Amino acid sequence: MWKSIALGLSFCLFYLVSCFTNKYVLSVLKFTYPTLFQGWQTFVGGLLLLLSRKLGWVEISSFSWSAAFAWLPGSVLFVGNIYAGSRALSRLPIPVFFTLHNASEVVICIVRKLTQRERSSWTKTVSLLLLLIAAACLPLHDTQFDPGGYFWALIHFSCVGGYKVFQKLPKSSLLSDLEQQYINYIFSVLLLACAAHPTGDLLSALEFPFLQSYKFHSGCCASALLGFFLLLVTVRLKSHLSLEHCGTWVFLAKVLAASLSPFVFDIVVNIPTVCWILLSMVAGGAGPYAGKQQAQGRTHSGQDASQLQGHTRVHFSTEAS
Repeated sequence: MWKSIALGLSFCLFYLVSCFTNKYVLSVLKFTYPTLFQGWQTFVGGLLLLLSRKLGWVEISSFSWSAAFAWLPGSVLFVGNIYAGSRALSRLPIPVFFTLHNASEVVICIVRKLTQRERSSWTKTVSLLLLLIAAACLPLHDTQFDPGGYFWALIHFSCVGGYKVFQKLPKSSLLSDLEQQYINYIFSVLLLACAAHPTGDLLSALEFPFLQSYKFHSGCCASALLGFFLLLVTVRLKSHLSLEHCGTWVFLAKVLAASLSPFVFDIVVNIPTVCWILLSMVAGGAGPYAGKQQAQGRTHSGQDASQLQGHTRVHFSTEAS
């Protein structure tokens, strides 16, 4: 129990510091060149993951080319996630960003309903409805409304939702979380490096006023290292705890980051904005509980169906005798 709590607290710490470091580089220093910033992070992450594998710190098995190619749609969604997320976070306050990010659960539900005919429990439906209402009403009352920030946030949470759905497909289970992330890193570095010049980020970065600043250098190094350590802690958290408990720790990390961010970064809010942010946080906190209820409901339904099939077989065998 104490090991799980220590692991959860470590996750919250890395999540908080990583989020604040990225926000500092993007919004305070205004290094708004995501092909370079995210390319740097994924390059360092891939390098450290490869080094950790060589040293035996993490286990990444050899996978086939067919498995890697089958995962490429997930890597495309991953790049869309980090690129759009970087754009959105540079323009939006952290609490607003998380409110919109939580709407990815709605995307997951819609995609699963369309593709897998998955049914949701009433608690899950209410939770998703509140998340959607909060995300839709927030821009109507946001005193710092930024159309570009909300546009990129829309792309971000759509990619996050699509990525999580793709990750649960049977063919994706052929790869472990670290193997998936390793492919993501390689694909991201190649794609973002190719896009750096056409997007204008490469030439614009040469005129960045803090290019030689130690604050910029330390911020970029810290963001890459923290992102890698956050990945390792997340993988350990998912391997030691149930999905519901992991969701609870993610919720606590978001609440902690959203609550402390006004003390670190400038934000102007009004009462309606605070209400929509709180509604999203409450609905997001109810998500793991609603998901657990839904999973229990599917388990009971499966057991009932098995019992019914058993009674049917007994009935037929009795008639045959």
